[in-house]
Amino acid sequence: MSLHGKRKEIYKYEAPWTVYAMNWSVRPDKRFRLALGSFVEEYNNKVQLVGLEEESSEFVCRNTFDHPYPTTKIMWIPDTKGVYPDLLATSGDYLRIWRVSDTETRLECLLNNNKNSDFCAPLTSFDWNEVDPNLLGTSSIDTTCTIWGLETGQVLGRVNLVSGHVKTQLIAHDKEVYDIAFMGADGSVRMFDLRHLEHSTIIYEDPQHHPLLRLCWNKQDPNYLATMAMDGMEVVILDVRVPCTPVARLNNHRACVNGIAWAPHSSCHICTAADDHQALIWDIQQMPRAIEDPILAYTAEGEINNVQWASTQPDWIAICYNNCLEILRV
Repeated sequence: MSLHGKRKEIYKYEAPWTVYAMNWSVRPDKRFRLALGSFVEEYNNKVQLVGLEEESSEFVCRNTFDHPYPTTKIMWIPDTKGVYPDLLATSGDYLRIWRVSDTETRLECLLNNNKNSDFCAPLTSFDWNEVDPNLLGTSSIDTTCTIWGLETGQVLGRVNLVSGHVKTQLIAHDKEVYDIAFMGADGSVRMFDLRHLEHSTIIYEDPQHHPLLRLCWNKQDPNYLATMAMDGMEVVILDVRVPCTPVARLNNHRACVNGIAWAPHSSCHICTAADDHQALIWDIQQMPRAIEDPILAYTAEGEINNVQWASTQPDWIAICYNNCLEILRV
């Protein structure tokens, strides 16, 4: 997208509610498009699809739709070539797949693995497999992770029907599972091989057994991942080849960390965001020597709830705080 020489470093959008879940569209023809989820402590919540207008250099809301409960995570289908239907997934009480068009967003399927109960175990997070977009994995407070297979059905006239089924379910942890990444509350990071689910490798355990809230794989070097504990002010970098011993600790934040995003184009850069209003970018090239300070810092006007690094536009990072979305050129 050419922004007519008005190369601003920051673009801002104000939503009508507190923003929590947020993510970038991946499609090459929808570059500055993001989805935002509301955080309202009641049943009725919303998702907005926003885009940056080329003429005005302003964000505009393209679509708003209802969502039961707040979305714990939002992801667009990881389709960098634009060959799949334009799909969006959200997690909350269930995993929902939405089909996006220019005029509307409609629910394509609801994936529920809890067939024997009137109660659902809320989903804390999910991840969408970038290599095979037919696979998604969800994590739940009921201690399980579920791998879903998504079928884009036969073309019936102009409508592709999308449906899904459970490929496999695993009891992942002893307590609630807070995040999943293709690669928990009991304070451990466990790695499963989908071909041999009876075994798992514990990569890391929090010394105080605090729940680990986020897990994020390095996009360029899959030996590394990052995690953080509930209410923790540091991010721990792990090397799967050296289990249980962090290779780095990033601890410049002065309040609890809420988000982690690896650079999509570099194996040694990572962004962290926290309640101290700060988004920090770190260069971890010198591991295992201590990483003292970030290389870039941005101070927002509120506590940052989420950070996402645009996978197809690595110059841009999105953050959300209060009712605001900001995209920052890095």
